[in-house]
Amino acid sequence: MTPEPSTTIRLALPTEYDAVGELTASAYQSDGFIPAGSDYGLTLRAAADRAAKAEVWVAASATELLGTVTFCPVGSVYREIGRDDEGEFRMLGVSPAARGRGVGTALTEHCIERSRELGFARVVMSSARPMTTAHRIYERLGFTRLPERDWSPRPGVDLYAFTLDL
Repeated sequence: MTPEPSTTIRLALPTEYDAVGELTASAYQSDGFIPAGSDYGLTLRAAADRAAKAEVWVAASATELLGTVTFCPVGSVYREIGRDDEGEFRMLGVSPAARGRGVGTALTEHCIERSRELGFARVVMSSARPMTTAHRIYERLGFTRLPERDWSPRPGVDLYAFTLDL
């Protein structure tokens, strides 16, 4: 499924950072992906910080933000598992109201293309074990598991690594 023709993917504007942060947090919260007692919601809301230290992209219609993803260039503090020859993205979130419209796929495809633009050999990312809808998107786009880079940022939060050769 492709997003509606009026959907564009572009860098988030500074005036949108608060809304982008809320969209990201609400996407994770609505699916129960912010662990109890975790401060991850604060990290998800910190879109201005991400924009200063990485690239924050949005999928937007003419009237609303539909989704967002953070692309983490080499040297970004937001990189988790990427090596110098790999693109990496994280914190992909789609507004609950925009789900099923191809927004997550379009944002992932954008990160693949961004990785190609920057000359990376492949793109990698981490995804929490219960994020099975996202895993299906990644697998449909050709990503495969990279179990040797699976990791856990805190007890009870297990992240699967995925990779796509470019």
